[in-house]
Amino acid sequence: MSERIVIIGAGIGGLAAAMRLAHRGHDVTVLEARSDVGGKMRTVPSVVGPVDAGPTVLTLRPIFEELFDACGHALTDHVMLDPLPVLARHHWDGDATLDLFADADRSRDAIGAFAGARAAEQFETFHRDMARLFAAFEGPMMQSGAPSLLGMAGVVARNPRLIRALAPGRTMATDLAQRFDDPRLRQLFGRYATYVGGDPAASPALLSLVWHAESRGVWAVRGGMAQLARAMEAIADAAGADIRLGAPVDRIETEGGRVTAVHTSGARIAADRVVFNGDPHALHDGLLGDALRRSVPAPAVAARSLSAYVWSFAATPTGRAPEHHNVFFARTPNSEFAEIARGDMPTDPTLYVCAQDRGGAPPTGPERFEIIMNGPPRTGAHPDPEEQSRCRETTFTRLASMGLRFDPRPETMALTTPEQFGAMFPASRGSLYGLSPGGMMAAFRRPRARTKIEGLYLAGGGAHPGAGIPMAATSGRLAAEAIESDRTSRSPSRRTAMRGGMLTASRRTGNAPSR
Repeated sequence: MSERIVIIGAGIGGLAAAMRLAHRGHDVTVLEARSDVGGKMRTVPSVVGPVDAGPTVLTLRPIFEELFDACGHALTDHVMLDPLPVLARHHWDGDATLDLFADADRSRDAIGAFAGARAAEQFETFHRDMARLFAAFEGPMMQSGAPSLLGMAGVVARNPRLIRALAPGRTMATDLAQRFDDPRLRQLFGRYATYVGGDPAASPALLSLVWHAESRGVWAVRGGMAQLARAMEAIADAAGADIRLGAPVDRIETEGGRVTAVHTSGARIAADRVVFNGDPHALHDGLLGDALRRSVPAPAVAARSLSAYVWSFAATPTGRAPEHHNVFFARTPNSEFAEIARGDMPTDPTLYVCAQDRGGAPPTGPERFEIIMNGPPRTGAHPDPEEQSRCRETTFTRLASMGLRFDPRPETMALTTPEQFGAMFPASRGSLYGLSPGGMMAAFRRPRARTKIEGLYLAGGGAHPGAGIPMAATSGRLAAEAIESDRTSRSPSRRTAMRGGMLTASRRTGNAPSR
C-alpha cells in the first residue's frame, strides 16, 4: 500500500528520494521554500543567461545513471553531459601550470614533466592506493545506510595491504607530506579536503578518496548544473509527485513520538513519513518544532564545515586561457585555514574558477564564471560592505597578478557571502557542507537516514554519506530504502513465500532475456 510522504526541501537529496518514492507509487509531496529546485545548486541571472552559483563539479556519473534507470528513464535522455578531458588546470606564482586528466597515465606524464620522474612515481603510488581504498570502502562505507567502525575494521582485516594506504591516525596534510616531495603537489592534492568543507591539516587521510572520485571522470552539464536538478524534478513530477515551490515549512507535527503532519503557509498536510532535506542542525535547533530537537544528536551537527565567498557573473576574460575548472593557489600553502578558523576572510586565498562556458571551442564575447574562496561559517543579518569590498580587491587583484583578468570586473552585488548562505539555509551557520570532516571519527558521527523520531528521515549533504552532488543523491536513495524497509517491517500482513523472484524491468533491460 502506498503511503503519504512529505519531503521538505527540493535539493538533490530530496529530489532523488522523491523520484524513487513516487516511482514506487507513493503519494509524495515536495515542499520547497525557494522559487526553484536544486537547493545549493542554484543560479543567478547575468547578461548571457543563468550563472551557476553553487556546486560545479559532477563526478561519479554511474550514481545518476542508476537513479534515472531505477525510475524507468535513461540519464542521457534528460541531461546532456560533456566529458572533460582536463579535470582541472592548476596555477602557481611564476607561471607554473599543471593540468590533470581523466586519463591517469596522462596525469602521471604531466606530473613528471612538471616536477620530475620521482614525483611521477609518487603520484602513481598515491593513485593506486586511492583506487584500492575506494574499491574496498565504496560499498560498506559510502553506499551503505549504516556503516560501522567494526565493519570497516573487518574490511581492513581481510585485506591488510590497505593499512598503508589508509594511513590510520594521519591527517591528509601529514600523509601527503610523506607521499610527495614537491610542496606544490601536497598543496594540490590537499585541496580535495575543501570539496567536503575541511582543512587538510585536520581532515583524515582517508579523504584523499575524493581525488579518486574525480579521477574517474568529470562531466560538464550542458546548460549549467541546474539542468540536472530540473531533469530530476521533471521525472518526479511525471511519476506523480506534487512539487510545491515557494512553500516554506513552519513545523513538523508529531504525536506519540511519531510524525503525523507538516504545516506550511497555514496548511496542514497529513504525512505517514517525512524526509527532511535540509541542514540537520535545523532540527537540532528546534526550528521545525521542539519535539524534534532530540531527532539529531549534537555531535552529529555541532562542528561546522567551511563556508565560502562565491562570485557569479558574466565577463570577457583576458590573459591566461582558462579550462572549465581552474585552481589558482595561494602563495603560502594552506595559510588561509588559520584565518578561517579565527572567523576571518583569507588574505592569501586559494581561488577556484569555473569557466562555465568552456569545454569545447572557446566562446566569443562575455562568458559565465563562478569563483569560490573558502570562508568561515557565520551567522548574521547582513554582509559587511567593507569586507565585501576587500573580497573584491583580494580576489580580482590576485587573479590579475597570475594572468587572468575580467572585463568588466564584477561589483559586489555578484558576491554571495557566508552570512548570506546562512540566511538562505536555516541553521546552517553558513556552512555549505554540514558537519565538519575534521577528526578521525567524523564520518561515523554524520547523521544517517533514520532519526530518533519515528517516521522522520534525512537526506542531503548534511546527512550520510556527506557533501557533494553524488553523495547527496546517494542520501536520497538511502532515505527511500529506509522508508521502504520500515514500511515493510510495520506491515500488518503476514509475509508469504513467493515462487521465483521479483523482476522490475528497467527501460534498458525490460525487453532483454534474464540471465
